[in-house]
Amino acid sequence: MELKGIHHVAIICSDYEKSKHFYSKVLGLTILAEHYQQARGSYKLDLQLADSSQIELFYFADAPKRASYPEALGLRHLAFAVDSIDCAIQRLSSHGIVAESVRVDPYTDKKFTFFSDPDGLPLELYQV
Repeated sequence: MELKGIHHVAIICSDYEKSKHFYSKVLGLTILAEHYQQARGSYKLDLQLADSSQIELFYFADAPKRASYPEALGLRHLAFAVDSIDCAIQRLSSHGIVAESVRVDPYTDKKFTFFSDPDGLPLELYQV
């Protein structure tokens, strides 16, 4: 078996319209498909990044809250590669989103920072 890359990451949100706006308009991901299951009252939105990887954004009315921030077992955070961390932070700021102070990875000497999605999911910008 040869893993070729990450195809998608699935995220469950608490406010579908707010998260749809955040991921498509603020972060600039391309909407590929949108589905609504009336029987379950749930949404699924397929979003694509520039490298063709995807985020599946789900909404379920009765989804439980995240156990803790960010040190619960499981996925710790989602990191996005950017060419310029300063430009990315400026874009977030123009939408009223505050990123943490920029840090430097002591192992790679690359700049990175964290911010949160509308549900407090920790997201990282990592300058490549």
